[in-house]
Amino acid sequence: MAAEGRCHLIDALRGLALVNMLGMHFLYDVNVVFGREPQWYLRPGVRVWQQAICWTFILIAGFSFHWGRRHNLKRGLLLNLYGLLITAATLLAVPAEAIRFGILSFIGCAILLTIPLEHALRKLPPAPGLGLCFLLFLLLRDVNRGLIGLHALGQAALPAGFYAYRFLAPLGFPDAGFRSSDYFPLLPWYFLFLCGWFLGVLFRRPGPWQRLARIRVPLLSSVGRKTVWVYLLHQPVLMGVCMLLFK
Repeated sequence: MAAEGRCHLIDALRGLALVNMLGMHFLYDVNVVFGREPQWYLRPGVRVWQQAICWTFILIAGFSFHWGRRHNLKRGLLLNLYGLLITAATLLAVPAEAIRFGILSFIGCAILLTIPLEHALRKLPPAPGLGLCFLLFLLLRDVNRGLIGLHALGQAALPAGFYAYRFLAPLGFPDAGFRSSDYFPLLPWYFLFLCGWFLGVLFRRPGPWQRLARIRVPLLSSVGRKTVWVYLLHQPVLMGVCMLLFK
C-alpha cells in the first residue's frame, strides 16, 4: 500500500490477529510442546480462537492484494521462501512439530495464483463473487478429511485416489502419512483468500468506510506492518522463554 493511501485500520486488525497468535502459540508451547496439558489444543474454545486468527490473516491477505499490486510477485516469492525456511527449521529443531505448507507458504502461493487469474476475477461482480467464494469455502471445508459438502445438508466422500500421493498435500489432499502442525492447503483456504480479494474490490469503491480505514490505532497499526518478521522470529523466542521457565 502506498503510504498516503494506507488502510491503517486494516493494519490494526492484522496487528490484533498477530497479538492473538503470539498468545496462542505461547500457550500451545507451554501446554502441548512442554506437556503441561497435552489435550489443551483440543478444547472447543481454543479451536474457535485459532480459526479466528487464521481467518483474519487470510482475509486481510486477499484484501491487501489490490494495494500491493506492483510488488505482489516479489511478495509471493518471498513468502514461499520464508515458508520453506520455516519447514527446514522445524524439521531440524522439532521434527514432531514440523510445519509443512503452513500459512506463509499458503499466502505466498495464493498471491502467485491470483496474479494470472486477476483479469478473469475482475469480470465477476464483486458481491456475487464474494458470496460464491464463501459458499465454495464452506463446501470444501472438510476436503482435507476426504469430505465435500455442508454439515447441515450432508457430506459426500471424495475418491480415495485423491489422497494417495504426498505431492497433492499442498492442494488439499494429504496422504495418510502427512503430518504438519500448521497446514493451510489451497483447498479450501484459497476461496477464503478470494473472499478477501472481493472485499477489497468493494472497499475501493467510494464510500464513508474509506475514511474510517485511515484511522490509526496506537501500537496495533504499527505492529500490523511487521507481521512477517514477527511471525518468522516469534517461535524461537517463545521456545527460548519456555526453556527458561521449564528447564
